[in-house]
Amino acid sequence: MKYRNAADIFPVDLLNEIQKYASGELIYIPQSNERRDWGSNSGAKAFYTERNSQIRWEYHENRKKISELATEYGLSTDTIRRILYK
Repeated sequence: MKYRNAADIFPVDLLNEIQKYASGELIYIPQSNERRDWGSNSGAKAFYTERNSQIRWEYHENRKKISELATEYGLSTDTIRRILYK
């Protein structure tokens, strides 16, 4: 992240008001409140949703055992149960 001089960004009135509260300090101004869902940028959410659907399908349609699914997907049996019963 690159630091910028607040005098180059803010109007004088706003800069004076900010200086009343944080004169000479480094402050962080976060982006707007438009938050994205977890994993939407990286594709992780879609990956885990697809994986979990596949696990449910294999359990119900192919009648695989929980221990087999745990070994195949590298997850604990408790995690497989959590996915199945959610």
